[in-house]
Amino acid sequence: MPRAKSPGLTDAELRLMEVLWKKGVATVAEVVEGIAGDPPLAYSTVLTTLRILENKGYLLHSKQGRAFAYKPAVGRDTARENAIRHLLRRFFDDSPELLLLNLVETKRIGNQELARLRKRVEEGE
Repeated sequence: MPRAKSPGLTDAELRLMEVLWKKGVATVAEVVEGIAGDPPLAYSTVLTTLRILENKGYLLHSKQGRAFAYKPAVGRDTARENAIRHLLRRFFDDSPELLLLNLVETKRIGNQELARLRKRVEEGE
């Protein structure tokens, strides 16, 4: 049975999106060149992943000479918001409070970060 389509970005998709958010517009070859880390990805893998990202609504493409140029249709901030919404729905009963409590209780938020959060909450009230 095929794997279910991920509504958010997979790790591989995020690697490509990082390149495109940085460059703005890029061909497949330029994305391949811009990918950092090991192992390097093959041209065909990058092309397939870019098509998947376009089908998901994260990218748009246009013809640039003989090649396609891809550009983000979704900004980094919007992608972050989508990921947080997905995380909240999936693991925290749609509750930002449960997420923050988990971060505090597991000591993933330090005292300085907690003080900044308190200040932001007070400013928002």
